[in-house]
Amino acid sequence: MTLLWILLLPLLGSLIPIITAKRQRSACALATAVAPAVALVLLVLNAKPIFAGETLRFFYAWVPLLGLDITIHLDGLAFLFSLLILGIGLLIILYARYYLSERDSMPRFYAYLMLFMTAMLGIVLSGNLLQLWLFWELTSISSFLLISFWWHKPEARRGARMALTVTAAGGLALLAAFLLIGEIVGSYDLQQVLLSADLIKQHSWYPILLVLFLLGCFTKSAQFPFHFWLPNAMAAPTPVSAYLHSATMVKAGIFLLARFYPVLSGSELWFVLVSVTGLITLLVGAYLALFKHDLKGLLAYSTISHLGLITLLFGMGTDLAAVAGIFHIINHATFKASLFMAAGIIDHESGSRDMRKLNGLWQFMPITATLAMVAAAAMAGVPLLNGFLSKEMFFGETLNQQLLGSLSWVIPVLATVAGVFSVAYSLRFIHDVFFNGQPKGLSKTPKEPPRYMRVPVEFLVALCILVGIFPVYLIGDLLDAAALAVLAGDVPEYSLAIWHGFNLPLLMSALALLGGTLIYVYRKHLFEFQNTLPDVDALNSFERGVKQFAARCHRFYQWLDNGSLQRYMTLVLLSFVVLAGLPLLDLATLWGGRQELPIDAVNATGAAMLLIAAFATVLWHRKRLIALLMISVVGLMVSIAFTRFSAPDLALTQLSVEVVTIILLMLALFFLPHKTPKQSESSRVVRDLSIASMVGVVVGSLSYALMTRPFTSISDFFIANAKTGGGGTNVVNVILVDFRGFDTLGEITVLGIASLGIFKLLTRIPLFKPSSDGEGRPWALQRNSLLLSTVAQSLLPLAIMVSIYIFFRGHNMPGGGFIAGLITAVAIILQYIAQGVDWVKERMNVEYQRVVAIGLMIALLTGAGSWLFNRPFLTSWFAHFNVPLLGDIELASAIAFDLGVYITVVGSTLLILANLGKMTTSHRPVHKEAI
Repeated sequence: MTLLWILLLPLLGSLIPIITAKRQRSACALATAVAPAVALVLLVLNAKPIFAGETLRFFYAWVPLLGLDITIHLDGLAFLFSLLILGIGLLIILYARYYLSERDSMPRFYAYLMLFMTAMLGIVLSGNLLQLWLFWELTSISSFLLISFWWHKPEARRGARMALTVTAAGGLALLAAFLLIGEIVGSYDLQQVLLSADLIKQHSWYPILLVLFLLGCFTKSAQFPFHFWLPNAMAAPTPVSAYLHSATMVKAGIFLLARFYPVLSGSELWFVLVSVTGLITLLVGAYLALFKHDLKGLLAYSTISHLGLITLLFGMGTDLAAVAGIFHIINHATFKASLFMAAGIIDHESGSRDMRKLNGLWQFMPITATLAMVAAAAMAGVPLLNGFLSKEMFFGETLNQQLLGSLSWVIPVLATVAGVFSVAYSLRFIHDVFFNGQPKGLSKTPKEPPRYMRVPVEFLVALCILVGIFPVYLIGDLLDAAALAVLAGDVPEYSLAIWHGFNLPLLMSALALLGGTLIYVYRKHLFEFQNTLPDVDALNSFERGVKQFAARCHRFYQWLDNGSLQRYMTLVLLSFVVLAGLPLLDLATLWGGRQELPIDAVNATGAAMLLIAAFATVLWHRKRLIALLMISVVGLMVSIAFTRFSAPDLALTQLSVEVVTIILLMLALFFLPHKTPKQSESSRVVRDLSIASMVGVVVGSLSYALMTRPFTSISDFFIANAKTGGGGTNVVNVILVDFRGFDTLGEITVLGIASLGIFKLLTRIPLFKPSSDGEGRPWALQRNSLLLSTVAQSLLPLAIMVSIYIFFRGHNMPGGGFIAGLITAVAIILQYIAQGVDWVKERMNVEYQRVVAIGLMIALLTGAGSWLFNRPFLTSWFAHFNVPLLGDIELASAIAFDLGVYITVVGSTLLILANLGKMTTSHRPVHKEAI
């Protein structure tokens, strides 16, 4: 349960800023920090077993048949990322307290930040693929809210839209990959998937699965060619940028590469896609970072480059390369978070992030300058800092790979080139900002920030130094535990020593430092060359592409949705003919070997009446009342057919629905024009007849093929377990309220939503009351028929009594809440028809919206009540009791759920029909503007 609290505490913490919104800013920040701080303590308390190589799990079965389980999986890799997410998150909370201005909504910012933290923790701690994907998409949504926090700035809104579009598209690809993995393995449980590496890689779906998986990873981690969204996300407040670049969001794709490394790596396709993508991203990011004038823009492209470095390491496919990748994840998180927060301090205290204006800040903020220079040196890979150690391991691994065969020497050369540019842009960050003359055109005089605003930067920079000098003591166990989880086996021997003697990796580091210095010194020529290249605005290009795509979709939609119901039906029916008819062509014969039932006089008569009524409906469709009567005959014959084949529940349901439908159609026809359009042209009649004939042939053939083939039905299971498992002998009702109760809950929810939607729609439809019928005869002056009123009042108590009887007998005999609800609704609707709306309203002034809500609430609470007894949702209970005078009776909790169904059906039906009948009365809803 401790593992679950690590995930839930930040989620609950998202409510704290809202609760403390009216308190002082420091109090709000401190209160927000409590939840992640406690979660961090709980995480650290589990460090000992994790460092010992154990995996801790929390499991709760939710919907096992669908593979939907709530699972927390804490191993070394999850521990490392959780530590970064919670630890750096706490520093960001403190930093944001001083960064945000009085105009910014601190409670809203902290609420978004905590939601983002929860989403990231959900990704790294999830032990179920579907659960992981849910949190994956939540990071896209929460990061969208954070990037667009300054919504009044157009660049913030546009950058947020771009980030959401790219990462959400990748999320869909990742979902497809997870579904394929689940189909191959037969489970979505992460532990089971990690044990099925050979099964997955040997499957024919592996190539497409891998491509979809990498699309999800690359879009989230801004790998080429999807890197363009990350620099445009810099419109977010700097605390967001620092968190997003160091421990969250972009690291989510890297985490997924590490998590599935033992499952998907090892193939040539993995090496090619991952290593080439990482190498290109490493070079492109390092090169472009040098030319950015915006501090955060430079750091954004440097992040892209370092993410490419980590991706390249995982693409190499060697155990030591994977260890180096994990090591650089730790180092990059520390120096990049500190650099972004230092950039935020500079912006906060000087009013600018433009390096062409920021010169000579050393004299104004020497402490901040020192901290930023140390962090930048770590990013450049200067010895005695953490970045040097992981970069040296990276250089060493580029020398020990054969990815490109005889051309493999190109990779260490290009890695050194990327290191050269890394040193160059780090030098530019240091020299152009803190030295290089005096500030130019700043809006205010720079100064040191408030003391506690600098504390997070000091802490992270101290880590950069300490890890660089004492790596084994500070992160040795953590790195071993994470590497063990990634490699899913023995961790190879490696050294975190500061000095390995004179070797090629050291030479490559020296060349990078020397070359980067020379490039920066002679940068003028390189800048001139860059200025000759076309300047591509990724944000404008992306939005232009989105607009063009939307325009094409709009044109296609206009072609498809032209307002013609006949066209819609034509497309749907032709699609059905193609999809259902093509498989029939492969059958040698329709007959499946099963003998048909004999045709007797009753069956033949019923079928003939059904056919005649259907043809009459088509032929007399212009005579609406006759057509309505013919449709009712069709419904009646279908009900009789259900009865004939021993399905009384379906027969009762069909009859009830038929009555309600006829009433609805009568009300609708009352408001429709009495004269129908002229008959279609002969060509259209031929077209429609041809389509109808094709559909009839396919449906008839398909029905015959299915009915003449033996099949195994699940009905045997329900019949065998209805009494013992659900406590009822009416199998249909037990299925509805017990075995498939969740489906029923969803159906009545949809019914309630639909009725509310229809109700709102009716309030805004201008209808008029016709003064005569279709023949021109005026309506009778007497609005309510005395005979109908008398009959309706006499039938009401009888109908209510029948509905109650049908309701209570439903668990053991044909009936149930749905049928009883329709009977009650029909009886009340009859009162509206016979007596008029005004008469009923005086005697039964009920808001049917509340009735629907009450019914849904009863059904939901009945299902949730099983949780009190540690049972799955909607588990029913039943028992027998011996009551004096009544004898043995059975009580089942399912009857409460059925009561919710009953009330929802009554409320929804009356909400639709009663309000449709009100449209021409004094109680007709009006627009608010008219009041």
